[in-house]
Amino acid sequence: MLLNDDGTPGTTIFAEMSALAARTGAINLGQGFPDEDGPAEVLEAARRAIADGINQYPPGLGMPVLREAIAAHQKRFYGLSVDPDQEVLVTAGATEALAATLLALVEPGDEVLTLEPFYDAYGGLIGLADAVHTTVTLRAPDFQPDHDELRRAVTDRTRIILINNPHNPTGTVLERETLELLVELAHQHDALLVTDEVYEHLTFEVEHIPIATLPGARDRTITISSGGKTFNTTGWKIGWLTAPREIVGAIVAVKQFLTYVNGAPFQPAIALGLGLPDSYFDHIAADLAHKRDLLAKGLRAAGFEVGSPRGSYFITADAAPLGFQDAADLCRRLPELAGVVAIPISAFCHEPAARELSSLMRFAFCKRVDVLERAAAQLAGLRSLR
Repeated sequence: MLLNDDGTPGTTIFAEMSALAARTGAINLGQGFPDEDGPAEVLEAARRAIADGINQYPPGLGMPVLREAIAAHQKRFYGLSVDPDQEVLVTAGATEALAATLLALVEPGDEVLTLEPFYDAYGGLIGLADAVHTTVTLRAPDFQPDHDELRRAVTDRTRIILINNPHNPTGTVLERETLELLVELAHQHDALLVTDEVYEHLTFEVEHIPIATLPGARDRTITISSGGKTFNTTGWKIGWLTAPREIVGAIVAVKQFLTYVNGAPFQPAIALGLGLPDSYFDHIAADLAHKRDLLAKGLRAAGFEVGSPRGSYFITADAAPLGFQDAADLCRRLPELAGVVAIPISAFCHEPAARELSSLMRFAFCKRVDVLERAAAQLAGLRSLR
């Protein structure tokens, strides 16, 4: 929990912006969740599971039907052979998978490297593990890490290299050469690779490359994903990880004291989703690419400098051309100025990166087309402030 200087409970920028959206009626492009339901057959499978009495504790590793579906998914999309009985663990979303992994595999004082900006839970979870959080900064416009900086950042003290790919909040997708370097560095310094791949099916114009598919990576990689982003079911909190048997065993020893198990009727529903035809996965990526382009056009018309994210459902906009160097300040004023809410990228950073990236903002485009069209039109009014 964040605390104010007087010891009272504080709030995150995410809670602040969501409350601001609710209070003002602004369009909330800050929170990263869809405003449309997922595929009807997946929703119906959950209803059917509830009606069929699948409402009690599932097995500790997860229901066999989902573990088998996860293994089949890894083979179908990436050619990875995974043992569903020993190398798959179902979790309460990807966040629990990350928490259990870090608590299981990190000792006090170990270093955990992330790219910065980083998904906000990473810092808190690394702190819970009593580890040292190190970073390499991603810089506009391409948000690809500098290889020399990576080589300097990974040392013999690095226990885990934690990579979010596709990346939240920048929307970047890491180049194959970068992934190969990370595998090389992990071997060189005997580190583990933890990959958060929840946006694996949400890439545009590029393919997603799981680190575990690269030569030499399989035996030291923990791959994490979830059904929330792929099937618009973020509230179900069905996640999973795949890893070598010994590593899964260590993580289970911690996970059993976190949620123990969760989401029994949702597990067979997500299993069904993972087996949907290729056309479904192609459609969700194409639909989001259209929404990305729609919002990007509106942001450019408003005067922002905008890149073209290749993954996730977030787009980064630079407010400096509008005369705002402090995106956090603009985010607090944006509901009044344009009736839209966003999140400053500095909220995903430590210092000094927060200062370096201070004019950048994150907008979510996982909303209905009519909502994005309205937001784009309202944002266009910002240009008159220049």
